[in-house]
Amino acid sequence: MGVPTSRNGVFLSRRLLLGKEEEMEPIRFLWLRDEPPLPPPSYQSEGASGMDLASAEEAVIAPGEIRLLASGYAVAIPPGYELQARPRSGLAIRHGITLINSPGTIDSDYRGEIMIGLINLGKASYTVARGERVCQLVLMPVTRAAVQVVTRLDDTARGAGGFGHTGRF
Repeated sequence: MGVPTSRNGVFLSRRLLLGKEEEMEPIRFLWLRDEPPLPPPSYQSEGASGMDLASAEEAVIAPGEIRLLASGYAVAIPPGYELQARPRSGLAIRHGITLINSPGTIDSDYRGEIMIGLINLGKASYTVARGERVCQLVLMPVTRAAVQVVTRLDDTARGAGGFGHTGRF
């Protein structure tokens, strides 16, 4: 699967379906602020799964603090897909900066500003600079379930066992 290609200035997304690459409707980003725009989310390498997204504001995040940062962008996602916001591994490993809800879901019908909920799990305050890439957005297909309320569920070997019931190793 290659980097998105351009046709008449519109970047087309590509997806691999049953071993065949096909074009799909592009993801459209809209800059919402009066200040000069930040670069839109983008893939940083040929094989990257996620597009890095930057913070549109500077913030200092103290240890244990949760901050909601603005991206400056709204998005239109093709129907049948979602964008998942995920942590950037370097920020998490080096500084303890991660997303408070991971993955965060951006639904295809949401048109508000993309907000980034960060938490500092590290031991020192961390300063986020305007334009710093703070998370990554991964496009994922969505499957919607049919819901049925029943009076009984079928039995399984596992039953109601959970929360470590299979042991450590």
